[in-house]
Amino acid sequence: MKFTDGYWMVKAGFVVQSPKEVYTFDKREDSLVLYAPYRKVVSRGSTLNIGMSTITLSSPGENMISVRIVHHQGKNRGPDFQLNQQDTEVIVTHENEEVSLQSGDLKVSAKLNEKFQLEFFGKNRVLTSSKFGAQGEITLEDGTHYMREQLTLGVDELIYGLGERFTPFIKNGQTVDIWNKDGGTGSEQAYKNIPFYLSSNGYGVFVNHPGEVSYEIASENVSRAQFSVEGEELEYIIIYGDTPKDVLENYTSLTGKPSLPPAWSFGLWLSTSFTTDYSEETVMKFIDGMIERNIPLEVFHFDCFWMKEFE
Repeated sequence: MKFTDGYWMVKAGFVVQSPKEVYTFDKREDSLVLYAPYRKVVSRGSTLNIGMSTITLSSPGENMISVRIVHHQGKNRGPDFQLNQQDTEVIVTHENEEVSLQSGDLKVSAKLNEKFQLEFFGKNRVLTSSKFGAQGEITLEDGTHYMREQLTLGVDELIYGLGERFTPFIKNGQTVDIWNKDGGTGSEQAYKNIPFYLSSNGYGVFVNHPGEVSYEIASENVSRAQFSVEGEELEYIIIYGDTPKDVLENYTSLTGKPSLPPAWSFGLWLSTSFTTDYSEETVMKFIDGMIERNIPLEVFHFDCFWMKEFE
């Protein structure tokens, strides 16, 4: 979902508030909580009549960092993804007006009382960042709220994933809405949407939100991967690994791994595909034709036109 009118302006009917700085923080054993007001605090009076994001940094597993951004926290009525969160050792530090949290080889850091920015490092290499103005609490004229994050993309960085899709394999330049629809196999809609993408820069991003997630992958801002959800809370998890396979291994450790399907499901499937005369003769012609050509066939699929009309 696009909230801006070009690069500089906000769309009519939208009010966007963004953290201006990390004003203060709470350092805990297993997390780091940042308090980021929507206006620069220059005096005590600056703290009156302004909003703020509370940003909790934690780790659901090694080499994973959760970023939970809350404007107003309401009661969680679900549903929720069931995640395999682990007791993970983290290192929380505060040095030279900078705070950080590290899990394995992945670290996030923020400077205090400077322009707001979160930076994510994998083995001391910058992976991505949330720069000044990227996060946003957005209110519409009718009172609807959205939360937004924009993570930086490098000049040659490519984004993959987001579930089963029928658009180009590289997602840069695309708008992707995570909402399962029966849109066929030739549109931007998809049957199996997953709010997770994989970057060629060595990390993945999972948005922990079971409702609709709207992505703008270098499509609203050419140097950002943006995602937004309705409401006043947003959580995403940065997942690091030395290789794309390692990133996916960590992601599936968090979200769950499927059991191995039966052997026959990996074989060839053949369908009537809405294009045939609906008779036993037709079916046997298909199946016998496969045998005659020595093509192994595991599954034969009867499409819905085998039902009576209007059913």
